[in-house]
Amino acid sequence: MNSISNDISPANSHGLAIASASERRTVGVQPENFTGPAQLEMLFSPEGPDRASAGLVTFPPGARTHWHSHPLGQTLIVTAGSGRVQREGGPVQDIGPGDVVRIPPNTKHWHGAAPDQSMSHIAIQEALNGKSVDWLEPVGDHQYLAYAHDQRSPS
Repeated sequence: MNSISNDISPANSHGLAIASASERRTVGVQPENFTGPAQLEMLFSPEGPDRASAGLVTFPPGARTHWHSHPLGQTLIVTAGSGRVQREGGPVQDIGPGDVVRIPPNTKHWHGAAPDQSMSHIAIQEALNGKSVDWLEPVGDHQYLAYAHDQRSPS
């Protein structure tokens, strides 16, 4: 049986770090940055010179982030359910499984589940000088419940 090692030093001939799914924990998000009880499973965090981190975030119906921005941008990969995303000044947009949302650096935005369905996505971002997010004010119900414009092309 092969053992899995997180040692990526030159002495390790495998040269890989493998984080076993069974060893990761899912935790509640910080309530001061979210509306609703979303859950976060950190997939990876920066180690050494790299700056990237990623987490699987699961939002129950109606849950969402507060407004926020990322100094180096963010990429969301929707894995399940139905959600919404909005950049400041833009329309609320529907997102679903397989959609990839690229958010430019320093763009104020929010994302979360649809009012009647849960949604999960992988969120990937990089840190600049140790900081990967700037949290702002909550998204009001009037903003969240605004008509969602589905920007995806018809098949």
